[in-house]
Amino acid sequence: MSTNASSVVLLTLETLGLSDLSVYPAFLLGTLTYLFIMFCNLLILMTIAWTKSLQKPMFILLLNLVTSDMVGATSLFPQLIVSIVTKSRLISYPACVIQALLIHIYGTGNLLILSAMAYDRYIAICCPLRYNAIMSSNTLVKIIISAWFINFSLIFTLIFLLVRLKICRTHIVDLYCNNPSLLKLVCEDTRVNNYYGLAGIAFLQGGPLLIILYTYAQILRTCVMNSQPDARRKAIQTCGTHLVVFMILEFNTFITLLAHRIESASPFMRRALGVSVVIFPPFLDPIIYGLKTAELKQSIKMFLRRSVGSSKL
Repeated sequence: MSTNASSVVLLTLETLGLSDLSVYPAFLLGTLTYLFIMFCNLLILMTIAWTKSLQKPMFILLLNLVTSDMVGATSLFPQLIVSIVTKSRLISYPACVIQALLIHIYGTGNLLILSAMAYDRYIAICCPLRYNAIMSSNTLVKIIISAWFINFSLIFTLIFLLVRLKICRTHIVDLYCNNPSLLKLVCEDTRVNNYYGLAGIAFLQGGPLLIILYTYAQILRTCVMNSQPDARRKAIQTCGTHLVVFMILEFNTFITLLAHRIESASPFMRRALGVSVVIFPPFLDPIIYGLKTAELKQSIKMFLRRSVGSSKL
């Protein structure tokens, strides 16, 4: 029998399949991973916020990226860690909806911010003499506001279309809550949701991909034509790092969403890729950008020295 969202007490997430012996190692691993993600991303955030020399478009955009990463990690790990300790995969419907909302805000935010970072690198490498004029403070603010406005508008609409429907099932087919898995609980007509979802996938996956392909084609052309080996190597290294981060997120997100729409798709593959979308970017982003970006790496060292020194006073 159909029931509205407010009357649903608990939903059941897909089992983690942990044995009694693996519960505490899994709890320890999950806790340490979450703490590591939050520490590294907060370290980059505070370093950028408090270092005047890093008040540049590339690092301001990176600040937004690590903020999005922390939202993604927080949407998954606390609930996952609690479920490991309690050995319970139950979650209330409101909590499930909130988790899905944060998961999608994180994923959409990362795609849009990485696209903005690709545009920034394109201007810096292909139009270096006009960089300050094009990537002015006003332009940067407009880019950031537009990215978050598009993000919140699309995702809040997505979740609104979901919660207006009544559900008649309680088993979530994934390891965490997301829109596709919640939609499978619905026994009403979901065509509007499906059409909106397909349009959203086309826009959010296709748009950033086109931006990345165009900007990196132009960057590659400029690097090939550049007669200075050091400048060419630095540009390729910076952009190669950025491209790896983007492709991990783009590929895993697209395959995960597509797998929900293909009945014959492996549930294990869908769940594994779905979890990797939330774990690997927040885990890898601070390591990749912190170690590969010399200016940021040096600023982090100075920030830590200053913080340790002030704590001893």
